[in-house]
Amino acid sequence: MSADRAALQRALERGEREGGSIEFKERLTRATHLADGRLESLVAQLRHRVLSGDGEATYVVGVTDDGGVAGISADAFSESMDVLSLLAEEAGAHIDDVETWGVDGGETAPHDEGLVGVATLCEGSMLEADDEHIVVGTAGHVDHGKSTLVGSLVTGSADDGQGGTRSFLDVRPHEMERGLSADLSYGVYGFDDDGTVRMDNPHRKSDRARIVEEADRLVSFVDTVGHEPWLRTTIRGLVGQKLDYGLLVVAADDGPTKTTREHLGILLATELPTIVAITKTDMVSEERVHEVEREVEQLLRNADRTPLSVARHGVSAAIDEIGEQVVPIVATSAVTKAGLDILDELFEHLPKTGTAAGAFSMYVDRTYNVTGVGAVASGTIRSGSVEAGDELLVGPLPDGAFRPVEVRSIEMHYHRVDEAAAGRIVGIALKGINESDLERGMVLLPRDSEPTAAREFEAEVMVLNHPTRIDDGYEPVVHLETVSETASIHPEGGQLLPGDTGQARIRFKFRPYVVEEGQRFVFREGSSKGVGTVRDITEVE
Repeated sequence: MSADRAALQRALERGEREGGSIEFKERLTRATHLADGRLESLVAQLRHRVLSGDGEATYVVGVTDDGGVAGISADAFSESMDVLSLLAEEAGAHIDDVETWGVDGGETAPHDEGLVGVATLCEGSMLEADDEHIVVGTAGHVDHGKSTLVGSLVTGSADDGQGGTRSFLDVRPHEMERGLSADLSYGVYGFDDDGTVRMDNPHRKSDRARIVEEADRLVSFVDTVGHEPWLRTTIRGLVGQKLDYGLLVVAADDGPTKTTREHLGILLATELPTIVAITKTDMVSEERVHEVEREVEQLLRNADRTPLSVARHGVSAAIDEIGEQVVPIVATSAVTKAGLDILDELFEHLPKTGTAAGAFSMYVDRTYNVTGVGAVASGTIRSGSVEAGDELLVGPLPDGAFRPVEVRSIEMHYHRVDEAAAGRIVGIALKGINESDLERGMVLLPRDSEPTAAREFEAEVMVLNHPTRIDDGYEPVVHLETVSETASIHPEGGQLLPGDTGQARIRFKFRPYVVEEGQRFVFREGSSKGVGTVRDITEVE
């Protein structure tokens, strides 16, 4: 018996002991189990199971009525979860967690791999879509303590001085071994009437889900990459997510670096309200902390921004004044937890910078294939809201076409929700497309929309820095929403010099994307960087 099979067997044995709160089902189908008459009896049965388990029930799918392992296909399992979710909603409950195991297909298909799953259902409806939720993107030089600071914030734990709390984020094993982030990672904590709601065991997915379920106000972190070779990933995190605030970290022992200036330039160019956290204050003298604070203040003034020391002016002033021009500065230490209470207070009271009204849209940032669920597209909802069962379009595909899909389910930090609104970081399971056909930069839109795939657009661009001049046909990488694509730039007048602002025609080199007027973007090639705003879609393919 494999380790997975052993875990399944333990789950079945637990179910037999718990009796009234567990239900065995081989499979659930829309045609049979949602039919008139059958639906009502199954909802009553589910409600009974939940009440018998003091607000929690367990449904084991892919087994016979007596608990024998059968195993069903991935499509059958996915349909079963869809039906179970609808039954739970009717019963005033929701699916909180699902575990799956691969097993032999049983007597009907002894050599095929089937699925058995254990779904945990909890009393009460899922998270409402209008709960407060802000999204914060981190930036800063490598080793300046971005992930460590966020890890201490979401858990309330002091760091061990070796960056141990950074493991509390969604980081990969090789990143922990090297001590360097190589991709975006995520963290979450929140607030309720009693104060902060933090993770007790960050390594347990259910603990992240608990934060989403319990907190009245959520703070999600998109933790970017500080190492220069992965600047493209950092730009993707700052431009491709619907962020409310930026958190730029500067280590007290190192002070502002070239990367600090670069990341600050991106934050300010995208007009993102930003906080600067001076980290590692436990490692240096108080005099050095003040020295670095003065360096940061000068850096901000050089960028035509007004620094605001929270230590001198208070948290209330920072909340009132933060914006495109004013940048609060906070001295912190993840080891002593100095300044973390100030960040808590800021994140508890900072207003959301704007919830986009209108129809649902979400640019795809990551894609997954989840056993028993299928293709999952994750990203930050840009506008509107989405519900399980919604019919959408996804695209454009490389040929410019859009494909109809259906929302199977929605998860937010491992917590399943029935609806999610603009600003939320979610994973959306899609029916009607394979994960291999999904790509970063695609967009999800309502089925009745009429999107067009643009290969070319007009923009107003500003060159932040360039060693010489930008000539006609210059090819940087353009970062727009989650799109990261090589494009050619054709300036009006034939060229742009460093510091220039002008009109240009932008053409994606390989394929079309959904582009809209008013969207801001960053372009980069080597040490050359600039920003722009889409003004007109000039060519549609």
